[in-house]
Amino acid sequence: MREYARKHPHYGWETNMGYGTAEHLAALRKHGPSPLHRRSFAPVAQLVLL
Repeated sequence: MREYARKHPHYGWETNMGYGTAEHLAALRKHGPSPLHRRSFAPVAQLVLL
């Protein structure tokens, strides 16, 4: 996760390992999903469909 955090710094992966934090969800809305995000995760799927 630390390597992912260096490549995609917006999502806070260096301090949390999951999607559910408010910070992570806000980053998804602002920056969109990265190539690492599961498209099956509901908040990501909603953004991809927009």
